[in-house]
Amino acid sequence: MSAIPTIDTDILILGSGGAGLFAALHAHQANPNLNITIAVKGLLGKCGCTRMVQGGYNVALAEGDSVERHFMDTIEGGKWLSDQDLAWTLVSKAVERIHELENELGCFFDRNPDGTVHQKAFAGQTFDRTVHKGDLTGIEIINRLAEQVWSRGINRLEEHRAIELIHSKDGKALAGVLMLNMQTGQFVLVRAKAVLLATGGGPTMYKYHTPSGDKSCDGLAMALRAGLTLRDMEMVQFHPTGLLAGPGTRMTGTVLEEGLRGAGGYLLNGNKERFMGNYDPRNERATRDIVSRSINSEIRAGRATPNGGVYIQMNHLGPENVRKQFKGMVERCADSGFDLANDLVEVVPTAHYMMGGLVFKKDCSTELPGLFAAGEDTGGVHGANRLGGNGVANSTVFGGIAGDAMADWVATQQLSECNMDEVMASIQEHEAPLKQLPGDIESIRDALAECMWDDVGISRTRESLLRASQTLEQLASQLKQIGVGDIQREYSNTWQDWMNLQNLILVSQAVTQAAIARENSRGAHYRDDFPEPGSLEDSYYTAVNFNNEELKIENRPVQFTMIKPGQTILVEA
Repeated sequence: MSAIPTIDTDILILGSGGAGLFAALHAHQANPNLNITIAVKGLLGKCGCTRMVQGGYNVALAEGDSVERHFMDTIEGGKWLSDQDLAWTLVSKAVERIHELENELGCFFDRNPDGTVHQKAFAGQTFDRTVHKGDLTGIEIINRLAEQVWSRGINRLEEHRAIELIHSKDGKALAGVLMLNMQTGQFVLVRAKAVLLATGGGPTMYKYHTPSGDKSCDGLAMALRAGLTLRDMEMVQFHPTGLLAGPGTRMTGTVLEEGLRGAGGYLLNGNKERFMGNYDPRNERATRDIVSRSINSEIRAGRATPNGGVYIQMNHLGPENVRKQFKGMVERCADSGFDLANDLVEVVPTAHYMMGGLVFKKDCSTELPGLFAAGEDTGGVHGANRLGGNGVANSTVFGGIAGDAMADWVATQQLSECNMDEVMASIQEHEAPLKQLPGDIESIRDALAECMWDDVGISRTRESLLRASQTLEQLASQLKQIGVGDIQREYSNTWQDWMNLQNLILVSQAVTQAAIARENSRGAHYRDDFPEPGSLEDSYYTAVNFNNEELKIENRPVQFTMIKPGQTILVEA
């Protein structure tokens, strides 16, 4: 085999969402002479999930609110499983980051008549603290970040997908990443002194899901294969209100944002009765996990709408007001033939966000020297449940920290020689489907979606999880046995689909094994056979490793570094 093209860079950033772009800007600001490269599966500024953020950005700015209050909401929302140092970093640094977004990057957020930033209500929070730009906040943030990255001449590897994390020759550190140039179908080895894993999570293995179609948990799968530890993988958040546009359309599953319920929207079952009061005194403003489970219960009880969901009703708030306040949502529904301002629209819970991810420290370093991580690829910030509005705060806060930390790190590092045995083994594995007869990849994709939705979904039991475990093993084995045939490698969607599925199945297995290990119900993880949350004082988180082609699960105690269950850091005036 001919030599693999190699690129050398100081810092390699995998992903161009809020975490990746902020990291690039902070690293560049720390040292403008650094060679910084952003690699992205799609086009910079046009793909990924941060761009799709609707609701907004949680930050304690308003009079009467405080960082301490935001911290308590985050810890209690996460059912005491969060790493408290990470959660504190999130809420305290968010204040700094929102000013940076406005004053240095030029983001325009909605304002009150007196000129202060407008903050709206989001579920699970004791204060209206969600900063936003209408209901299209993510586009505003990503557009401004992308402009700044372009203007600084930071290197871009667009339409390059990361294939494998490559260790140094002695195996003690990370030396680079094997990439695939999707335009040419050729492999490229990128050597770097520091690598940021910021590919975003994205539970697209579920039948109904919100993330962009390019998401296939690549970062988490690569981390597992590289021997790294993931935590809280059972914690998959379902957004209660995904648009149910009927079968055969990619619009099904796309989010109708939480602000609709925050503003006073009603959820009605198939009999057109409001039902949330039967499940929680907060009605439609209960946390996402509770609303999702309540909708699921109505559907299971046979009170579903024609397409198998429930209705959201907004017209009682005044159609004109709805059109003005939720312009993006009204247009999104209209694109699919629905009138949100005047009529009922069918919705269904939809897989939205992974609270679990790579174990990392508050400076974004990981157990593998040279590898940093930020955003949805990481675990520990949100615990068992992410508050709406804490996601984009997480990406931008830790992205900035990662950029600063990597700039410091590379100042004392040299490029390492890559372990070429790992490179060759990975190329061989990823080229294997090109040498095998084409098979029915679509049927495996469909079987994966059904399996995860039915058996590892909103409500779980040991029986359903063991069934899923068996199904996933069969799907992994089926995928290995089929190929895509000797097709052209340039822009080959079929080959990409095969690789996406390989990663999704592995991460689905991690989710399933972690869900089997957690025999209680916390936040997004609900076991019908273990409905109680278990002792908060004895809280543990699940840690998963992948060794010798086998997943190993360990329960590790949560360290209450700042506050114990039952206590508060709020001081009553």
